[in-house]
Amino acid sequence: MFAVSPDVARPGLIGQGGGMSRAASPAIAFAVGVLGIATFSMMDAAMKGLGLTIGTYNALFWRGIVIVALGAAVHFARRPTAPSREAMVLHLRRGMVALVMSFLFFWGLARVPMAQAISLSYIAPLLAIFLAALLLGEKVGRASIAGSLAALTGIGIILFGQSRADLGDAAFLGSVAILGSAICYSYNLILARQQALRAGPTEIAFWQSLFVLTGLALAAPWAAVLPPADAWPKIVIAAVLGMISLMLLAWAYARGEASYLAPTEYSSFVWAALFGHVFFGERVTGYTLAGATMIVAGCLYAARRRPRPFVDAETQLP
Repeated sequence: MFAVSPDVARPGLIGQGGGMSRAASPAIAFAVGVLGIATFSMMDAAMKGLGLTIGTYNALFWRGIVIVALGAAVHFARRPTAPSREAMVLHLRRGMVALVMSFLFFWGLARVPMAQAISLSYIAPLLAIFLAALLLGEKVGRASIAGSLAALTGIGIILFGQSRADLGDAAFLGSVAILGSAICYSYNLILARQQALRAGPTEIAFWQSLFVLTGLALAAPWAAVLPPADAWPKIVIAAVLGMISLMLLAWAYARGEASYLAPTEYSSFVWAALFGHVFFGERVTGYTLAGATMIVAGCLYAARRRPRPFVDAETQLP
């Protein structure tokens, strides 16, 4: 989501031009992807709390200001070269998709339990596997399909259990919003792969965040309200977690196929169940535990796939 020429000469790092100096192990890329999802889930918990106190728009807007400030400090400290035209188009495109995706998700998250929100969002990585084949020409391996089906079975178990609870109209509207966000997110995963092949993590983080903030700022004269003093620590924490997760995921997607890394998204359910229980007292049922077991099993099985060797980034560009 950042970078300079010295990084190009260092193994495992991405240069400003987007090329990768040396491929990382697929297992390492997968592990970093899981870590990025865990960090993202921590940010979700912080944003849920903010959404309940200052509203979804203000949580996103003020967090966005902090993220852009942090991203600029890291990005420009490394004296980067200007992004290529192709990279800038992708930054803009992904920023706009991320804006719609984020607002829908966090609006819904404030109205449904975290575990339910995450389970509904799992339609995204399932769609991304097939979008990767359609848009990027990636091969969909049997292990990815089998792992996704196992995870989908787990999601079905969870939704069956949650269907027995009456959560009200607000939860229904929240669920619809999250499903809409998931559709955006499936395309976002493909853009992440294309973006990571043309730019380094700090560049992606800065420009994407700037475009998201620019979109939010258009409504600021009517919707922005200065948060109370006790909300600012949560805003800063959410911003830092968001930056770290974006950088981790950009690093992973630069070194692994989207269809291979997409199943890491399923690990977010485990983190959502944990953080929802710890911070919001959301109960984890037997259905939730059974579904989570299936989801984790599907992720682990999908990770067993041996993707083809990662060749020079330029040969991977669509």
